[in-house]
Amino acid sequence: MAKIKPMTIGNFLRLVKGRGVKKLPLIAGHKLLYSCNLRCRMCPFWRRKDEKLLTLEEEVKMMDALQRAGVLFMGFEGGEPLLRRDLPEILKESSKRFYTSLVTNGWLLKDRIDEIKDYIDNLFVSIDGIGEVHDKLRGISGSFDRAIEGIKESVKREIPTSISFTLTNENIDEVFKVIELAEKLKVTVSIQIAYDYSTAEKLSPRKRDGLKQVLEGILELKRRGKPIVESEKYFEAILNSWFHEIPWVCKPWLTINIDPQGRIVLPCYVLNEYQGSEKAWEVDIIKLWNEYDWNKYSTCNKCALACYLEPSLFTWKDYKIVKERIIEPMFSIISNYI
Repeated sequence: MAKIKPMTIGNFLRLVKGRGVKKLPLIAGHKLLYSCNLRCRMCPFWRRKDEKLLTLEEEVKMMDALQRAGVLFMGFEGGEPLLRRDLPEILKESSKRFYTSLVTNGWLLKDRIDEIKDYIDNLFVSIDGIGEVHDKLRGISGSFDRAIEGIKESVKREIPTSISFTLTNENIDEVFKVIELAEKLKVTVSIQIAYDYSTAEKLSPRKRDGLKQVLEGILELKRRGKPIVESEKYFEAILNSWFHEIPWVCKPWLTINIDPQGRIVLPCYVLNEYQGSEKAWEVDIIKLWNEYDWNKYSTCNKCALACYLEPSLFTWKDYKIVKERIIEPMFSIISNYI
Protein backbone atom coordinates (compact mmCIF):
# COMPACT_ATOMS: atom_id res chain seq x y z
CA MET A 1 0.00 0.00 0.00
CA ALA A 2 3.07 2.22 -0.20
CA LYS A 3 1.70 4.38 -3.01
CA ILE A 4 -1.83 4.74 -1.71
CA LYS A 5 -0.85 6.41 1.56
CA PRO A 6 0.85 9.54 0.12
CA MET A 7 -1.92 9.95 -2.44
CA THR A 8 -4.64 9.66 0.22
CA ILE A 9 -2.92 12.11 2.55
CA GLY A 10 -2.21 14.43 -0.36
CA ASN A 11 -5.85 14.49 -1.42
CA PHE A 12 -6.94 15.28 2.13
CA LEU A 13 -4.39 18.07 2.52
CA ARG A 14 -5.36 19.50 -0.85
CA LEU A 15 -9.02 19.54 0.22
CA VAL A 16 -8.15 21.36 3.45
CA LYS A 17 -5.83 23.86 1.76
CA GLY A 18 -8.38 24.51 -0.94
CA ARG A 19 -11.02 25.81 1.43
CA GLY A 20 -11.50 29.46 0.55
CA VAL A 21 -8.72 29.28 -2.07
CA LYS A 22 -9.60 29.46 -5.75
CA LYS A 23 -6.44 28.03 -7.27
CA LEU A 24 -3.96 25.33 -6.26
CA PRO A 25 -1.40 23.57 -8.48
CA LEU A 26 -2.23 19.90 -8.94
CA ILE A 27 0.58 18.67 -11.21
CA ALA A 28 4.28 19.54 -10.99
CA GLY A 29 6.93 19.11 -13.65
CA HIS A 30 10.61 19.47 -12.82
CA LYS A 31 13.57 19.52 -15.17
CA LEU A 32 16.39 17.98 -13.17
CA LEU A 33 18.95 19.30 -15.65
CA TYR A 34 19.22 20.56 -19.23
CA SER A 35 22.17 18.36 -20.21
CA CYS A 36 21.34 15.44 -22.49
CA ASN A 37 23.15 12.65 -24.30
CA LEU A 38 20.94 13.04 -27.38
CA ARG A 39 20.52 16.01 -29.72
CA CYS A 40 16.80 16.19 -30.50
CA ARG A 41 16.22 18.68 -33.27
CA MET A 42 12.92 20.04 -31.91
CA CYS A 43 14.25 20.48 -28.36
CA PRO A 44 15.82 23.72 -27.05
CA PHE A 45 16.87 22.45 -23.66
CA TRP A 46 20.02 20.44 -24.38
CA ARG A 47 21.36 23.57 -26.07
CA ARG A 48 21.43 25.38 -22.71
CA LYS A 49 24.33 25.24 -20.28
CA ASP A 50 23.42 23.95 -16.86
CA GLU A 51 23.99 26.17 -13.88
CA LYS A 52 24.76 24.57 -10.52
CA LEU A 53 22.12 21.88 -10.06
CA LEU A 54 20.09 21.36 -6.93
CA THR A 55 21.51 19.12 -4.25
CA LEU A 56 19.38 16.29 -2.87
CA GLU A 57 18.60 18.46 0.16
CA GLU A 58 17.43 21.29 -2.10
CA GLU A 59 15.34 18.86 -4.15
CA VAL A 60 13.63 17.81 -0.92
CA LYS A 61 13.01 21.45 0.05
CA MET A 62 11.46 22.02 -3.36
CA MET A 63 9.24 18.92 -3.05
CA ASP A 64 8.11 19.92 0.44
CA ALA A 65 7.10 23.35 -0.90
CA LEU A 66 5.10 21.75 -3.70
CA GLN A 67 3.42 19.35 -1.30
CA ARG A 68 2.41 22.25 0.96
CA ALA A 69 0.91 23.98 -2.08
CA GLY A 70 -1.35 21.01 -2.87
CA VAL A 71 0.58 19.18 -5.61
CA LEU A 72 -0.32 15.48 -5.95
CA PHE A 73 1.47 14.45 -9.18
CA MET A 74 5.20 14.94 -9.79
CA GLY A 75 6.92 14.44 -13.14
CA PHE A 76 10.71 14.48 -13.61
CA GLU A 77 12.31 15.23 -16.96
CA GLY A 78 15.29 16.94 -18.58
CA GLY A 79 17.52 17.03 -20.53
CA GLU A 80 18.09 13.41 -19.60
CA PRO A 81 17.27 12.65 -15.93
CA LEU A 82 19.23 9.39 -15.93
CA LEU A 83 22.44 11.40 -16.30
CA ARG A 84 22.04 12.35 -12.63
CA ARG A 85 23.73 9.81 -10.38
CA ASP A 86 21.50 10.80 -7.45
CA LEU A 87 18.29 10.19 -9.41
CA PRO A 88 17.27 7.13 -7.32
CA GLU A 89 17.48 9.17 -4.11
CA ILE A 90 15.45 12.01 -5.66
CA LEU A 91 12.77 9.63 -6.90
CA LYS A 92 12.64 7.88 -3.54
CA GLU A 93 11.89 11.20 -1.83
CA SER A 94 9.25 12.02 -4.44
CA SER A 95 7.55 8.65 -4.03
CA LYS A 96 6.98 9.45 -0.34
CA ARG A 97 5.01 12.54 -1.30
CA PHE A 98 3.58 12.23 -4.81
CA TYR A 99 2.40 10.00 -7.61
CA THR A 100 5.72 10.04 -9.49
CA SER A 101 6.57 9.78 -13.19
CA LEU A 102 9.79 9.98 -15.18
CA VAL A 103 10.48 10.94 -18.81
CA THR A 104 13.63 9.53 -20.40
CA ASN A 105 15.12 9.09 -23.87
CA GLY A 106 15.86 5.49 -22.88
CA TRP A 107 19.58 5.41 -23.73
CA LEU A 108 20.64 4.59 -20.16
CA LEU A 109 17.42 2.93 -19.06
CA LYS A 110 18.47 -0.70 -19.37
CA ASP A 111 21.54 -0.07 -17.23
CA ARG A 112 19.75 1.91 -14.49
CA ILE A 113 16.23 0.48 -14.39
CA ASP A 114 16.79 -1.51 -11.20
CA GLU A 115 17.97 1.62 -9.34
CA ILE A 116 14.69 3.46 -9.95
CA LYS A 117 12.01 0.81 -10.44
CA ASP A 118 10.67 0.97 -6.88
CA TYR A 119 10.12 4.73 -6.94
CA ILE A 120 8.17 5.47 -10.11
CA ASP A 121 4.49 4.98 -10.87
CA ASN A 122 4.78 5.75 -14.58
CA LEU A 123 7.69 5.71 -16.99
CA PHE A 124 7.65 7.57 -20.32
CA VAL A 125 10.25 6.65 -22.94
CA SER A 126 10.64 8.85 -26.02
CA ILE A 127 10.11 7.17 -29.38
CA ASP A 128 9.52 9.44 -32.39
CA GLY A 129 9.34 6.92 -35.20
CA ILE A 130 10.63 3.55 -36.25
CA GLY A 131 14.39 2.99 -36.55
CA GLU A 132 16.19 5.64 -38.59
CA VAL A 133 13.27 8.10 -38.42
CA HIS A 134 13.65 8.22 -34.65
CA ASP A 135 17.44 8.37 -34.81
CA LYS A 136 17.36 11.28 -37.26
CA LEU A 137 15.03 13.35 -35.07
CA ARG A 138 16.96 12.47 -31.92
CA GLY A 139 20.31 13.22 -33.52
CA ILE A 140 22.17 10.07 -32.44
CA SER A 141 22.40 6.75 -34.29
CA GLY A 142 21.29 3.75 -32.28
CA SER A 143 18.99 5.72 -30.00
CA PHE A 144 15.90 3.81 -31.21
CA ASP A 145 17.37 0.41 -30.39
CA ARG A 146 18.58 1.57 -26.97
CA ALA A 147 15.14 2.98 -26.14
CA ILE A 148 13.40 -0.25 -27.17
CA GLU A 149 15.80 -2.26 -24.98
CA GLY A 150 14.94 -0.01 -22.06
CA ILE A 151 11.21 -0.33 -22.62
CA LYS A 152 11.45 -4.12 -22.68
CA GLU A 153 13.35 -4.13 -19.38
CA SER A 154 10.75 -1.83 -17.83
CA VAL A 155 7.91 -4.08 -18.98
CA LYS A 156 9.68 -7.12 -17.51
CA ARG A 157 9.66 -5.36 -14.14
CA GLU A 158 5.95 -4.55 -14.51
CA ILE A 159 6.48 -0.80 -14.40
CA PRO A 160 3.55 1.05 -16.05
CA THR A 161 5.31 2.25 -19.20
CA SER A 162 4.36 4.54 -22.07
CA ILE A 163 6.02 5.51 -25.31
CA SER A 164 6.22 9.31 -25.53
CA PHE A 165 5.78 10.34 -29.17
CA THR A 166 6.37 13.92 -30.35
CA LEU A 167 4.47 14.65 -33.55
CA THR A 168 6.51 16.74 -36.03
CA ASN A 169 6.30 17.57 -39.72
CA GLU A 170 8.94 14.90 -40.37
CA ASN A 171 7.33 11.95 -38.59
CA ILE A 172 3.64 12.73 -38.93
CA ASP A 173 2.95 9.44 -40.73
CA GLU A 174 4.99 7.44 -38.23
CA VAL A 175 2.49 7.90 -35.41
CA PHE A 176 0.33 4.99 -36.56
CA LYS A 177 3.37 2.70 -36.76
CA VAL A 178 4.33 3.73 -33.23
CA ILE A 179 0.83 2.97 -31.93
CA GLU A 180 1.23 -0.52 -33.44
CA LEU A 181 4.66 -0.76 -31.78
CA ALA A 182 3.14 0.13 -28.42
CA GLU A 183 0.62 -2.68 -28.78
CA LYS A 184 3.39 -5.11 -29.67
CA LEU A 185 5.45 -4.06 -26.64
CA LYS A 186 2.36 -4.11 -24.39
CA VAL A 187 2.72 -0.47 -23.38
CA THR A 188 0.68 2.68 -23.95
CA VAL A 189 1.61 5.67 -26.10
CA SER A 190 1.40 9.36 -25.23
CA ILE A 191 1.16 11.65 -28.25
CA GLN A 192 2.26 15.28 -28.04
CA ILE A 193 2.51 17.86 -30.83
CA ALA A 194 5.88 19.58 -31.21
CA TYR A 195 6.01 23.23 -30.21
CA ASP A 196 8.29 25.60 -32.12
CA TYR A 197 10.71 27.03 -29.56
CA SER A 198 12.78 30.01 -30.63
CA THR A 199 16.11 28.21 -30.12
CA ALA A 200 15.26 24.87 -31.76
CA GLU A 201 14.41 23.69 -35.25
CA LYS A 202 10.88 24.57 -36.35
CA LEU A 203 9.32 21.15 -36.81
CA SER A 204 5.79 21.65 -35.52
CA PRO A 205 3.33 20.16 -38.04
CA ARG A 206 0.98 22.53 -39.88
CA LYS A 207 -2.31 22.16 -41.70
CA ARG A 208 -0.50 21.62 -44.98
CA ASP A 209 1.24 18.59 -43.44
CA GLY A 210 -2.08 16.81 -43.04
CA LEU A 211 -2.26 17.45 -39.29
CA LYS A 212 -6.06 17.50 -39.18
CA GLN A 213 -6.38 14.13 -40.89
CA VAL A 214 -3.74 12.57 -38.65
CA LEU A 215 -5.38 13.88 -35.47
CA GLU A 216 -8.74 12.56 -36.68
CA GLY A 217 -7.10 9.19 -37.35
CA ILE A 218 -5.58 9.09 -33.86
CA LEU A 219 -8.92 10.03 -32.32
CA GLU A 220 -10.65 7.21 -34.17
CA LEU A 221 -8.03 4.72 -32.94
CA LYS A 222 -8.52 6.02 -29.38
CA ARG A 223 -12.26 5.45 -29.70
CA ARG A 224 -11.56 1.91 -30.89
CA GLY A 225 -9.59 1.16 -27.74
CA LYS A 226 -6.01 1.51 -28.92
CA PRO A 227 -3.54 2.10 -26.03
CA ILE A 228 -3.36 5.90 -26.33
CA VAL A 229 -2.82 7.80 -23.08
CA GLU A 230 -4.58 11.05 -23.97
CA SER A 231 -8.35 11.26 -23.74
CA GLU A 232 -10.78 11.60 -26.63
CA LYS A 233 -11.56 15.10 -25.38
CA TYR A 234 -7.89 16.03 -25.71
CA PHE A 235 -7.86 15.37 -29.46
CA GLU A 236 -11.35 16.82 -29.92
CA ALA A 237 -10.25 20.04 -28.19
CA ILE A 238 -7.22 20.45 -30.47
CA LEU A 239 -9.29 19.81 -33.60
CA ASN A 240 -12.00 22.24 -32.47
CA SER A 241 -9.54 24.99 -31.60
CA TRP A 242 -6.98 24.75 -34.38
CA PHE A 243 -9.36 23.91 -37.22
CA HIS A 244 -12.80 25.22 -36.19
CA GLU A 245 -11.89 28.28 -34.06
CA ILE A 246 -13.57 26.90 -30.93
CA PRO A 247 -10.93 27.40 -28.22
CA TRP A 248 -10.63 25.38 -25.05
CA VAL A 249 -10.32 27.23 -21.75
CA CYS A 250 -6.75 26.68 -20.58
CA LYS A 251 -6.11 26.55 -16.83
CA PRO A 252 -2.32 26.80 -16.63
CA TRP A 253 -2.48 27.26 -12.86
CA LEU A 254 -3.25 23.55 -12.45
CA THR A 255 0.33 22.76 -13.48
CA ILE A 256 3.48 24.17 -11.90
CA ASN A 257 6.88 23.76 -13.53
CA ILE A 258 10.21 24.04 -11.75
CA ASP A 259 13.50 24.63 -13.58
CA PRO A 260 16.82 22.87 -12.74
CA GLN A 261 17.66 25.54 -10.15
CA GLY A 262 14.35 25.12 -8.33
CA ARG A 263 12.79 28.26 -9.78
CA ILE A 264 9.09 28.51 -10.62
CA VAL A 265 8.31 28.87 -14.34
CA LEU A 266 5.54 31.38 -15.05
CA PRO A 267 3.06 31.47 -16.63
CA CYS A 268 3.69 28.05 -18.19
CA TYR A 269 6.12 25.65 -19.81
CA VAL A 270 6.19 27.24 -23.28
CA LEU A 271 5.28 30.94 -23.24
CA ASN A 272 8.53 32.06 -21.64
CA GLU A 273 10.36 28.95 -22.83
CA TYR A 274 10.98 27.53 -19.37
CA GLN A 275 12.70 30.50 -17.79
CA GLY A 276 12.31 30.31 -14.01
CA SER A 277 11.98 33.16 -11.54
CA GLU A 278 11.78 32.62 -7.75
CA LYS A 279 12.78 29.44 -5.97
CA ALA A 280 9.82 27.30 -4.99
CA TRP A 281 10.76 27.06 -1.30
CA GLU A 282 11.35 30.81 -0.94
CA VAL A 283 7.83 31.94 -1.83
CA ASP A 284 4.29 31.27 -0.66
CA ILE A 285 3.12 29.34 -3.71
CA ILE A 286 -0.56 29.42 -2.76
CA LYS A 287 -0.45 33.20 -2.33
CA LEU A 288 1.47 33.61 -5.59
CA TRP A 289 -0.98 31.35 -7.43
CA ASN A 290 -4.00 33.34 -6.30
CA GLU A 291 -2.52 36.76 -6.98
CA TYR A 292 -1.13 35.97 -10.44
CA ASP A 293 -3.16 37.13 -13.45
CA TRP A 294 -4.02 33.83 -15.13
CA ASN A 295 -7.07 35.09 -17.02
CA LYS A 296 -5.12 36.49 -19.96
CA TYR A 297 -3.89 32.99 -20.82
CA SER A 298 -7.26 31.23 -20.73
CA THR A 299 -7.70 31.21 -24.52
CA CYS A 300 -4.01 30.95 -25.47
CA ASN A 301 -4.28 27.51 -27.15
CA LYS A 302 -0.77 27.91 -28.63
CA CYS A 303 0.46 24.53 -27.48
CA ALA A 304 -1.21 21.19 -26.97
CA LEU A 305 0.84 19.89 -24.06
CA ALA A 306 -1.21 17.28 -22.25
CA CYS A 307 0.06 18.43 -18.84
CA TYR A 308 -1.90 21.65 -19.42
CA LEU A 309 -4.71 20.66 -21.75
CA GLU A 310 -5.85 17.45 -20.05
CA PRO A 311 -6.39 18.96 -16.57
CA SER A 312 -7.98 22.02 -18.19
CA LEU A 313 -10.61 19.78 -19.77
CA PHE A 314 -11.38 17.83 -16.61
CA THR A 315 -14.82 18.15 -15.06
CA TRP A 316 -16.54 16.02 -12.42
CA LYS A 317 -19.72 16.29 -14.48
CA ASP A 318 -18.28 14.17 -17.30
CA TYR A 319 -18.40 10.56 -16.06
CA LYS A 320 -16.37 9.24 -18.99
CA ILE A 321 -13.38 11.45 -18.27
CA VAL A 322 -13.71 10.91 -14.49
CA LYS A 323 -13.66 7.16 -15.10
CA GLU A 324 -10.62 7.38 -17.41
CA ARG A 325 -8.59 9.89 -15.37
CA ILE A 326 -9.56 9.11 -11.76
CA ILE A 327 -11.31 5.79 -11.22
CA GLU A 328 -9.28 3.53 -13.53
CA PRO A 329 -5.84 4.90 -12.47
CA MET A 330 -6.74 4.53 -8.79
CA PHE A 331 -7.86 0.93 -9.26
CA SER A 332 -4.59 0.31 -11.14
CA ILE A 333 -2.58 1.71 -8.22
CA ILE A 334 -4.53 -0.34 -5.69
CA SER A 335 -4.17 -3.57 -7.69
CA ASN A 336 -0.39 -3.10 -7.83
CA TYR A 337 0.05 -2.57 -4.10
CA ILE A 338 -2.33 -4.98 -2.34
